[in-house]
Amino acid sequence: MMRGVRVLRLCGALLGLFVGAQAFSAGEPEEEEFGRKWAEGAIEIPAPPQPENLIAFYVSAATDNRFFIDATTVTVSPDGVVRYVLVIETASGARSVSFEGMRCEARERRIYASGRPDGSWSRSRNAEWRQIRDAGSNRYHMALFAEYFCPEGVIVRSADEARDALRRGGHPDSRR
Repeated sequence: MMRGVRVLRLCGALLGLFVGAQAFSAGEPEEEEFGRKWAEGAIEIPAPPQPENLIAFYVSAATDNRFFIDATTVTVSPDGVVRYVLVIETASGARSVSFEGMRCEARERRIYASGRPDGSWSRSRNAEWRQIRDAGSNRYHMALFAEYFCPEGVIVRSADEARDALRRGGHPDSRR
């Protein structure tokens, strides 16, 4: 009888672990911390990027695009979001500019605004948080997450630490 009770308890514990692992692997972010729901802080859209402030970062040998972060726009806010301006240049010279945020804790990213050719911003119509995925040649969000802003899934402590990781070609704590 005692053995049967122990087996049932063990099965219950394993089932609980399995259900919890399923929820975590499904990409559901951990929204509550110490009984509070996570809330994003106020967002201020920065000035458009200037060429002298751009730091190139490596994404993949599988792409001809060049990727840059405007160093003056990198912030690490108390709400746990790294914000930055991303510039992507294609081999033919086309340029894409976006103001984005990244939540290391939830492995999510968000686009707040897109840059226009005249240097102004257009607020994103679809500014929801999305999971960061390793998407082959255009894996720039995963590169920023794993190698610069969220080494080992932990947010950098400051904007200076993030800029230093970009200048070094990777964070010292990232696994490459």
